[in-house]
Amino acid sequence: MAEGRPRPAAGPPGPAADFDRLRALCLALPHCTERPSHGEAAWFVAGRAMFATTADRHHDDRTAFWAAAPAGVQDHLVAADPARFFRPPYVGGRGWIGVYLDVPVDWQQVEDLLLDAWLLVAPARLRAEAADLRRAVGDTAERPSE
Repeated sequence: MAEGRPRPAAGPPGPAADFDRLRALCLALPHCTERPSHGEAAWFVAGRAMFATTADRHHDDRTAFWAAAPAGVQDHLVAADPARFFRPPYVGGRGWIGVYLDVPVDWQQVEDLLLDAWLLVAPARLRAEAADLRRAVGDTAERPSE
């Protein structure tokens, strides 16, 4: 991008491939919608409750995403690997986890974190759909390949 031009409001949080992969993981969840929120790309369950958002140099020079997380997950992950995880501003007090995208990314862990975030904010009727999805994926993963 040329000097002096403003960045797009909901532009990618890092390398385009990482952003595209994050987006694809979010949009693969049932009833997920994407729209800008506070100048960042954000993903919502059934168009209502936000479960994840990008953080493109939001308060520092890092690229990351923030996601809702069950109680205790944020503390555990930040203590275990502060080079990859952090307590995000604003929503960190509610347990959300920040995940850096400008370091090597464990995409299986990201997928798990996004599903947990989705489950945390989704209405009960939609959580049942995700439970069916998780069982189907688990069943497939346990089958030997031919």
